[in-house]
Amino acid sequence: MIRIAVANQKGGVGKTTTAINLATALAATGWRTLIIDLDPQGNASTGLGITKAQRELTSYELLRREVSLSEAFVRTAVPRLDIIPATVDLSGAEIELVEFGDRLHRLQQALTEADSAQWDICLIDCPPSLGMLTLNALIAAEALVVPLQCEFFALEGLSQLLTTVERVRARFNPELTILGVALTMFDRRNRLTDQVADDVRECLGPVVFETVIPRNVRLSEAPSHGLPALIYDHRCPGSAAYIALARELIDRLPSLSEAA
Repeated sequence: MIRIAVANQKGGVGKTTTAINLATALAATGWRTLIIDLDPQGNASTGLGITKAQRELTSYELLRREVSLSEAFVRTAVPRLDIIPATVDLSGAEIELVEFGDRLHRLQQALTEADSAQWDICLIDCPPSLGMLTLNALIAAEALVVPLQCEFFALEGLSQLLTTVERVRARFNPELTILGVALTMFDRRNRLTDQVADDVRECLGPVVFETVIPRNVRLSEAPSHGLPALIYDHRCPGSAAYIALARELIDRLPSLSEAA
């Protein structure tokens, strides 16, 4: 099972939207896909229509080693797409995990112990911070996708995230690679958007995905209906962009193609 963390410590950059729509696109192409909602806000769970009643077992219990992946997952309305949901209880994990010596490796252990034949790929939706939850995801993951909003302040946050990634590589997970940076909320009417995109591409080169995700009202509307945008309106520009981004992601994962 390939493990990809979707992370950016800055909030409001389209991280959860990217996670659920990439996961939907992967599932639609035949991959058995799992999302782990590691954000106490539970937005990925809400965006996939998971009700409060369906969140009896969550990523909180998973990190506390009270349940396994196979016990905690919930099937979504999207064929081949499952999720480990989250609730606000997860916010207490940052403090509770301090007492455990393996506090940074809890998610890694849960994924290692899982039945690798059950899913082909796992996307981990991280909270907007660089705390213990995100570190658990970066240590457990093989690769990282970074959604980046096309605005000036996002560049400062990217620098901090890249520094954290290097520290994780050096101390815990030397195999962690940056799969790509996805430019989100792209508005061609705004000259600053083009400037930020150009600066990111100049700095990071081919790490940046060619596909950009436009500002699109349908992407914003979809979560309120408990649906990924790809199902809510598969013809909208946002959905088309995420389908193209998923193709790029698959191309950067040759081992994923071999798993087919």
